[in-house]
Amino acid sequence: MKSFLTIFLLLCSNTFMTLAWYGHLRFKDLKWFEHLGLVGIVLVSWGIALFEYCFQVPANRIGFRENGGPFSLMQLKVIQEVITLTVFVVFSLLFFKTETFRWNHAVGFVFLVLAVYFIFRK
Repeated sequence: MKSFLTIFLLLCSNTFMTLAWYGHLRFKDLKWFEHLGLVGIVLVSWGIALFEYCFQVPANRIGFRENGGPFSLMQLKVIQEVITLTVFVVFSLLFFKTETFRWNHAVGFVFLVLAVYFIFRK
């Protein structure tokens, strides 16, 4: 159960992280953000990133083996990276219609999945 909770929390965390890091690139399409300067965008992104930390920290605490969780530190990090890439790909395809997912992106993604395999290998 801790495995699923950890992965769910990481998924939530990375959704907020992607929105904070890249969502502001679409803020210009929203009327109330169009005249917001860089400092304002940074502050809005920090506000969004706060929610990322509200999910990321519990995910790592619950999932970490030394806290009674199922994952080593290396495993947690690789899981987080694969989730980050997955969320980013979905986000970019949904919100940035000019972006495409090409074969070289798929190959890179396969290598990351292979990284998960090797990290979890005993």
